[in-house]
Amino acid sequence: MTQFLGTFTGKLDRKGRVSVPSQYRARLEGLGSLDIVLRPSHRDPSIEVWPAVTFDAMSAGIETLDQFSDAQEDLSFGMYASVFETRPDGDGRLVLPEDLIAHAALTDGVSFAGLGRSFQIWEPGALAQRKAEAQQRIRDRNLTIPATAMGGRA
Repeated sequence: MTQFLGTFTGKLDRKGRVSVPSQYRARLEGLGSLDIVLRPSHRDPSIEVWPAVTFDAMSAGIETLDQFSDAQEDLSFGMYASVFETRPDGDGRLVLPEDLIAHAALTDGVSFAGLGRSFQIWEPGALAQRKAEAQQRIRDRNLTIPATAMGGRA
């Protein structure tokens, strides 16, 4: 499985371009396509970045909901209406839409955070705070990964 790992910091230029970390581009290539989906996170002031194939598989669950139900329509708006499809250019850069730049409160510095199947783009200070909060919740809740996830016995 191809995973996006680590945290990287870069710059956002005046044209709204940012260079995708080479490690992330290599993982996209490993999936067979550089096509990605950008969307505003519904939880945080960040931009979610999904490989298109992963986004398609994840969002397919919406099709299992009753057509025209509130849940189906709300999730469709949330998943599809604010999405931007793109791919890094030949130099590995993305042009971030102004709506997403505003949502994540990006200025000149940006941070990329690997989240396994996807990655996010953050304002560096906000990412540092979010990572610290996650670490604290892990400790407070005594969270662990189930042994079955690592091939062990339950």
